[in-house]
Amino acid sequence: MEMTQYSDEQLWEIGNGLMDNLMQASTEIDHQRHVQDFTQRLSDIVHPEYFERVVKKYQQEKGLFTERTPVEIFRRENSIAFVWKQGFSIAKGEFVAEMVMMRIDGRWLVDHAAVF
Repeated sequence: MEMTQYSDEQLWEIGNGLMDNLMQASTEIDHQRHVQDFTQRLSDIVHPEYFERVVKKYQQEKGLFTERTPVEIFRRENSIAFVWKQGFSIAKGEFVAEMVMMRIDGRWLVDHAAVF
């Protein structure tokens, strides 16, 4: 199926599944699980030492991830971008979680993700 044929509901289901795994693996500081659905480009960036340093820093400053609420999907020619409202257990206020996924060789893969 072409990316343009997926409904928003289908894309949210796929995107939320990928983001759930990213956030759970990040909470557990499990690099292997965290990168299991990454594109090669992103895997080359998020090496184990970098991952651990970033995760420990945000956990100390902001705490763990809490509620995540869908905001919008952005459809592109070769990717889908997601934006969520994100909460943390320590830091007050609303944060933005975003992820870009691509369909490569029949698999949905994460090409970018961040929370800020």
